[in-house]
Amino acid sequence: MPRPSSSVAILLAVAGALATDAAFPGRSWWPLAPVGIALLLLALRGATLGRALLVGWLWGAVFFLIHLWWAEEAAGAVPWLLLGAAEACFVAVFAGAWSLAARWGPVVRHPALGVAVVASLWVATETARGLVPFGGMPWGKLAFSQTDGPLLRFASLGGETLVGWVVVAAGALVALALGHLRRARVGQASGALLVAGALVASGLVVPVDTRAEAGTLRVGAVQGNVPGPGLDAFAVRRDVLERHVTGTEALLEEVESGELDIVLWPENSTDIDPRRDGEAGRLIDRAAAAVDAPILVGGQRYGEDYRYNEAILWVAGEGQVDVYAKQHPAPFAEYIPLRDLARKVTDVVDLVSIDMLPGDEVGIIELDSPRLGRVVDLAVGICFEVAYGGLMREAVLAGGELIVVPTNNASFGFTQESAQQLAMSVFRAVEHGRATVQISTVGVSGIIAPNGVVMDSTGLFTADQLVADLPLRTSLTVADRLGDWPTVVVSAFALVSLLAGALATARSRRRQA
Repeated sequence: MPRPSSSVAILLAVAGALATDAAFPGRSWWPLAPVGIALLLLALRGATLGRALLVGWLWGAVFFLIHLWWAEEAAGAVPWLLLGAAEACFVAVFAGAWSLAARWGPVVRHPALGVAVVASLWVATETARGLVPFGGMPWGKLAFSQTDGPLLRFASLGGETLVGWVVVAAGALVALALGHLRRARVGQASGALLVAGALVASGLVVPVDTRAEAGTLRVGAVQGNVPGPGLDAFAVRRDVLERHVTGTEALLEEVESGELDIVLWPENSTDIDPRRDGEAGRLIDRAAAAVDAPILVGGQRYGEDYRYNEAILWVAGEGQVDVYAKQHPAPFAEYIPLRDLARKVTDVVDLVSIDMLPGDEVGIIELDSPRLGRVVDLAVGICFEVAYGGLMREAVLAGGELIVVPTNNASFGFTQESAQQLAMSVFRAVEHGRATVQISTVGVSGIIAPNGVVMDSTGLFTADQLVADLPLRTSLTVADRLGDWPTVVVSAFALVSLLAGALATARSRRRQA
């Protein structure tokens, strides 16, 4: 298949980015993710290194600027544009790497090897994007687009690495099929499409267990809502706290006092520290006493020039009995790196007047359950932490039997940010074989079974409550046991392929000189 013209390459890249974004919430047309990758690969056909970098960056810019539109809602146009442009650079690196690896002799001769190489290069660059800079930005990983499709089940075998790899491999096969069709090779095109379809459909045979292994936990979750969307949603802090107290008392319309094992509140459900403010403590005590159950409260702990974002387990009459501090504060949202430089871009950074420090303990909350007669370990990831697979895996390996994701989405308005985050919680449920609760101040909140089925959910900017009996599970999935090894192997293969392609390119240029 000949190299497309510049205008056709641009059209293919833009169309591919739009198709890929449509695979994510809120459209969730998951089959379009491989299609979007296929269009990108067709745009890169025969590209020089420089052209590949430009085409890849264009695909990435269109995708991320749409996918991360919620950043504009929260921080304004300039930070949103900078974030989208920066994330697009990783797609440019992928495209440049593929333009070199595609010239490696075995890849040229064996299209199947090319499929494996291109999928590995994508996963390697996605992995890098989730690590750097400032701890990385995993948002928009292809794996999170597959939570409504059969590939989700692969999460239990290899996490984001395996699911993302299969999405790109399927896309590469679609690109091969389109290339064959252009040359009227109907048989070869059909073969490539059949392999792509079989690859995707094979996810259906991966078993996902949902049985309770250590009893069940009866959970209440309270979405208290806030006065209004936007950055000033928590200006009336006591109002937000009172809304969650009222929502907790409203649970008694569904259950009797003492029937719940725990009540879950979202991140920032109280920005008034109940350990220091007596009235805040009394309000939470009132709510906990009314339902006769501990409450996992989302709060903040302040020092003179620092703060922590915490999940506080609160028992009526006792106060805090356990606490987890967020390990991965969000850069430019909860703390400001390079503050003086960032201030030249936007003065919005000064809204974060006190930087958040990272906690240093694994995300486990120990819940003493009188009904079960034992301590139940809850795996907790606060807000964006659900996007970081390593943090959630550490909590599960430490004994987490159920995953809890307290979050605050009020700053993102009516964008797709909260639905995108719920998809990540769905992914984690299957990856670790754990029932999962995402509870937000404003929605979307959801109760998720270990097989990724959303059992119940809420709308945006409404007050609501959820009640569910959830299975407690202790076994580890294959993905938990393998940990980072799939990523290490795939990334090493990608690096070897890139180096081989670069050497082949250098030798070719020497021969032509």
